[in-house]
Amino acid sequence: MGQQKKEKLTPQIVAKDLANFAIDRSDLKEFLAAIPEDNSLDLVTIEYELQILKILSVGWAISFYMPETNKNKVLISGMFWEYIQGISKNISTLTETTAGKQINYFEIIKERLDTYLKVIQKNPEISQNPADIIGPAFAVTCNCPNDPIAILTSTKMFTLTLGSVKEYLNAVEVDDIKLN
Repeated sequence: MGQQKKEKLTPQIVAKDLANFAIDRSDLKEFLAAIPEDNSLDLVTIEYELQILKILSVGWAISFYMPETNKNKVLISGMFWEYIQGISKNISTLTETTAGKQINYFEIIKERLDTYLKVIQKNPEISQNPADIIGPAFAVTCNCPNDPIAILTSTKMFTLTLGSVKEYLNAVEVDDIKLN
């Protein structure tokens, strides 16, 4: 068997693909549909927080799965977060227009990142596998601490998102760019 040829993409395309994946809601809808109907969860909160968790998971996956030696890693990560910031601004504007409530969605994403990082840092004995920490922290964020459905759903979202990004990054080769 020969090695498959990797698709060559620019850092901009890789970052945009990852940002589009981060905000894609199709897998999120599948996760929500799998939650049993007889539960006490606030599904609006679960859906909202799962979307944020997916965005953060893609950002983490870039850091985890792109080698430090890859000169495009910082560029791709920066562009990814710029795309997310732009999308967040649109969400914030839409929310203000439709609900009359002013929010800063990107600031909310950053706050969640800080929340998860603090929990990981407080549990260094568990942090060898962040998925073991993310699920329970997610449940606390959703005001349903120790709820097994919330923990399982978020752990699956986190794990599958990391795996999808890893698979994508393994399937592409980032073209070197020449900056003028």
